[in-house]
Formats: sequence, structure tokens, C-alpha cells
Amino acid sequence: MKKQISTYTVALLLLFFNGVRSQSKETVFKTDTIASTKSIQFIGVPIAFYTPETEFGFGGGGQFFLLNKKNIYNDRLSNILFSGIYTLNEQFLFEVKPEIYLGKGDYFINIDYTWEIYPNLFWGIGNRTPDRNEEVYNMTSHKLKIGYLRRLPPNLNFGFEYVFENHDVTEVEEGGILESGTILGSDRAIISGLGVTFNLDTRDDLGSPLSGRYYKLNAQFSSELLGATHGYNKFFLDLRTYESLTKTSILAMQVYSENTFGGAPFQGLAKFGGSYSARGYFYGRFTDRHMYIIQTEYRWRFKPRWTMAAFGLVGEVASTPENFFSISNIKPSAGAGIRFKLLKNKSTWLRLDTGFGENGNSGFYFGINEAF
Repeated sequence: MKKQISTYTVALLLLFFNGVRSQSKETVFKTDTIASTKSIQFIGVPIAFYTPETEFGFGGGGQFFLLNKKNIYNDRLSNILFSGIYTLNEQFLFEVKPEIYLGKGDYFINIDYTWEIYPNLFWGIGNRTPDRNEEVYNMTSHKLKIGYLRRLPPNLNFGFEYVFENHDVTEVEEGGILESGTILGSDRAIISGLGVTFNLDTRDDLGSPLSGRYYKLNAQFSSELLGATHGYNKFFLDLRTYESLTKTSILAMQVYSENTFGGAPFQGLAKFGGSYSARGYFYGRFTDRHMYIIQTEYRWRFKPRWTMAAFGLVGEVASTPENFFSISNIKPSAGAGIRFKLLKNKSTWLRLDTGFGENGNSGFYFGINEAF
């Protein structure tokens, strides 16, 4: 049975007015859809949706903009993005992502914390796992990534990161692949390690770029010396470019790859699918050590706060890179969507996409900002 991803969504995404605490001497002023002080602006979004996997789900999210913590080189503001969701299937997801600029933009601290209590699907490891392998498992996860970047003028950034993930598999299907014990991480996995990041970033905007480049190299090293249950190394390559076609349209392109070496648990392997890397497939529908994705997206900003998009992609996973680029193994997908800019003067966008992969795979996605 093919699964719809993340939403058959009756997604009620309605802006609501909310406030932030203001000091007694600060002047509060009105803007569209937000409450503000001289140092903080806030926007909130309630979320409601229905999927066959989750039944009814509801929650909310928001974003704080720290007006006094700004990158003067590209006019980007420090911000804190958060969301929380609960479903009638007793699934819970909470995420908070502070992004803070220091020294007027010479230093950047990026933190991402996620807490998930979430039944999920597993088909095994490989690029051609059959639908009949599908099994449900329950897992509670805490994931934390702390990154520090130093600006190297004019547009280069170099830094380090720490990654910690604690995955506790609480229930598996009787007689299933995970119960067999042949899959690393089938009962529990702790990922803990240091990483190195180098990027070139000339994008004019983070939420929905209209021009520029973003090239990133990232290496992560999970080590038992730092408390990990599995030691392995992982390397990421992310290349993005944004080319103007007309005054109101662009072509965005991305080449993305993950390469894993060593005894990684299945939680640390590359996962094909989801709202960002391969729309049209369930996140993790195909899982293995190595993955690449090539995608393009046409974006037409038909009004200042509205954008329509159409995308196409190809990609695959493999146990070794030598197995890539066989025509029979390549996974295609295509789709379209619409975006709405929440604030006139801040680049935070609501994104709604639908994607269609091969063999009946499809998905409906809600997200914040562009997929890439």
C-alpha cells in the first residue's frame, strides 16, 4: 500500500496575532500579522492536518526575530524558529532552531533540537526494497546539533559542529526485519560526534533566494569515545544555484549527496524522500549508505507575497557509489506547489507542495521556506 506523506492535508494554516513580552520602556508598534517591540518581532502559525498515518494532528509554531542581532554583510537577522505538533495517534514532535549572529555577522551559532515520539515505516535497506516489506516501528528520538561558523570575507564560512542523537526503538513488528536483529540500531542507537563545515554563500535571501550560490561541504564523525553506540563517518555535499529567468521568475538547481562509511545504524544512513530532498516519496522509503539527488525547480513570484513552483528530480541510494546511475535504479519525481510570504519585510514563507514519484509513490507537504 502506498503512503501519502506528511499530509492528505486539510492543513489549516491560519495566521494568528500574538505578542512577545516587552520591557516597560519599550514602545510596541503594529505591523501586519506580527507583534513587535524595538528588539523583537514575533509571528505565530497554528497548524491542523489529517493523514491516514496520524489521523488528526494539531499544534503551532512561530518565529522570533532578534532585531539587535544582525549580519550586516547580508542583512540577515538572528531568529528562533519553533514548532510543536501532537496527533490522535499519540505522536509528538517538537523542534526549536535558534540561529544567532554575533560580532555583526562575523560569527554564527546554529542550534537545532528535535524531540520526536513517532511511529514510522521501514522497508529494509537498499534501493529496490519491495512494498511488501513495509513494517511499522515506534521510536523516541532526541536530536541536537550545535554549529559554530566563522566568516572568512567576503562570502566564505568555516566552522565546527557537535551532533548528538539518541534513538530508542520502543516497538517493532513481530517477525519483521527490525525484530530479526540484523539491522544496526534496531533496538537503540546513540550518535555522538564532531563535525567540520565549510561553505560559500552568496544567496540574496535565505527563505526564498532569487539569486546567488550556496556550496557546502560537511563531514561528521560519530565516535564511541564521545558516547556513541556506533562509530562511523559521514560526508555531505550540497551545491545550489539560483538563476534569474525574468524579473519575476528563477530556476533553482541543487546537487546533493550523502556518503556513509563504517558501522552506521539505520538511523544514521542516508534516507531518500521527504519534504526537502525527494518530494514524492515517503521520507526513508529507500535507505542506504550512499545517496545522491539532482533537482531543479521553477519559481514564479506572481505577486510580491505569492510564489508558484514546479519541480523535477532524480536520485537513488546505493550500498556503494559504484552502483549509482543504473537506469533501472534511478528514482524520478515531479510536482508543484505554492508559497506565501508571512511578513512583508521578513523572509519567512509557508510552502505547500505535492509530489509524484514512480510506482504510485506520492506526497503532500507543508513546510517553512523553500525546500532548497
